[in-house]
Amino acid sequence: MRSVVRRELAALVSLLALLTLVSAVPSSAAPRSLTVATDKGAVAGATAGGVDRFLGMPYAAPPVGAGRWQPPASAWSGARSATSYGSRCPQASTGTGPGMSEDCLYLNVYTSERRTDRPLPVLFWIHGGGFSGGAGDLYDGSRIAKTDNVVVVTVNYRLGVFGFLDVPGLSRQGAGNYDLLDQEAALRWTQRNIGAFGGDSGRVTIAGESAGGHSVCALLSSPPARGLFAGAIIQSGGCPSLTVAQATAKGEDYAAAAGCSVPATSVSCLRAEPTDQLMAAGGGFTGGIRSGPLPVSGVPELPLAPGVAVRTGRIHHVPLLIGSTRDEVRQWALPFANATKEQYERAVGLEFGAQADAVLAHYPYSAYDSPYAAAYAISALWDSSVFYGLGGCQYQNLTARFAARQPRTYFYEFDDPHPPTLATTPAGFDSGAPHADELGYLRPLDTSKSLTPGQQRLSTAMVRYWGSFVKHASPTTAGLAAWPSYNSGRYMSLLPGDDSRALKSAVYANRHQCSFWNGISYDGLTTNPDRLAAQAGVPTS
Repeated sequence: MRSVVRRELAALVSLLALLTLVSAVPSSAAPRSLTVATDKGAVAGATAGGVDRFLGMPYAAPPVGAGRWQPPASAWSGARSATSYGSRCPQASTGTGPGMSEDCLYLNVYTSERRTDRPLPVLFWIHGGGFSGGAGDLYDGSRIAKTDNVVVVTVNYRLGVFGFLDVPGLSRQGAGNYDLLDQEAALRWTQRNIGAFGGDSGRVTIAGESAGGHSVCALLSSPPARGLFAGAIIQSGGCPSLTVAQATAKGEDYAAAAGCSVPATSVSCLRAEPTDQLMAAGGGFTGGIRSGPLPVSGVPELPLAPGVAVRTGRIHHVPLLIGSTRDEVRQWALPFANATKEQYERAVGLEFGAQADAVLAHYPYSAYDSPYAAAYAISALWDSSVFYGLGGCQYQNLTARFAARQPRTYFYEFDDPHPPTLATTPAGFDSGAPHADELGYLRPLDTSKSLTPGQQRLSTAMVRYWGSFVKHASPTTAGLAAWPSYNSGRYMSLLPGDDSRALKSAVYANRHQCSFWNGISYDGLTTNPDRLAAQAGVPTS
């Protein structure tokens, strides 16, 4: 009886605390307050624009002090407000937003205020940013939640050195993969709690773009993630990883750069450093298209390199939607904006060696428009070959490997030739459909205000396609062009207006000259574009 009384008193205290939190929310921010009970306590969210929002909910304890470079631990208990975003994880720049702190393991839940008698499917979004930037609050899930009547979860995870450092003695589990452990902890929180928000824990689809897409492939390859999701979406992401040896070498170089090179005291020295000093040390953990952090394979949470896991079929076989933009790396080729024909050809020689003449025969400088012919040419060959696992022939081959074991695999290319972009480019430079520009068609963005009527229709179609996949494990939806599985020999070309259509896979292969690329031996870009341009003698401005 005493234990029952204690529990009832504890519940009353939580309720009173919650009421205090709710009353403190400004009416302009919370037109209608909401209370939901999670396994750690009650949260008070708010409704706006027909969407219930629960923001800044911790899914794990702050990874600070002794928790820095440790697996995520149990989170808070008690009642709390959920009407503002949690801090972003440390990164070079957060722009405008909720600020930055190592106390950053928060997630957000969006769901339509419309309620049904049955639990709703869930889209669990993992942000991109090269594993060095980004945050869940940058991906407002309200549009998909309202349009498709699904629950959307967005999540923060540790970035840069805080998520990927691997030095001997750092922790008993997770060194180099704290980001992956964070994502799995957030998925377990979702499994335990999403029912309270109207979601179906048995129909969770993980999704991510760029580094978020890399994360999805890692989760598909991670034994501890089994059963945490039922579907997956990879947007402009691949399956790259580092070996333990590579990660340790990078970690030791970083420790030296941070002034903690003595092996016996390296870990304690690093843990004693302030956040800003750890950020300032850099050392391969602050980004870089080819040199930034990556998941680490050969450990319990990721026994096989994700690419190997896919190739050998040792992954979680769930329905998959996968695709990329037509001109993934066009903007990353800007270091070649001022390159001459000779400098372009020198760069191709540096990258492809004995095969350079064959590559140049397929991508001659003369085939591209001035004054940016070199940038267009090198981006075209990178888009067709492989650039960090994004797009092109190896991306089509990756999709085929998935589809060989999972019939419900769907492939797309975002082909809008002129989507709005926030990137700064030289006057007259045609960015095409570059990396990440499809995101503005799936979520509210400032750039969406400049969508043409045809682009608005494409945006609406994409939101419905993605929603249909989350709900039915197939993107095909009434009133839109049918989207067959990749095993049918077709993929979806996403175009403005009502022009999106399923095309034969051979169209994609011909567009990217895959008969050539699949017939030679080559690897991805081995250095950053700016460094390659400098090696080729291209002026920096």
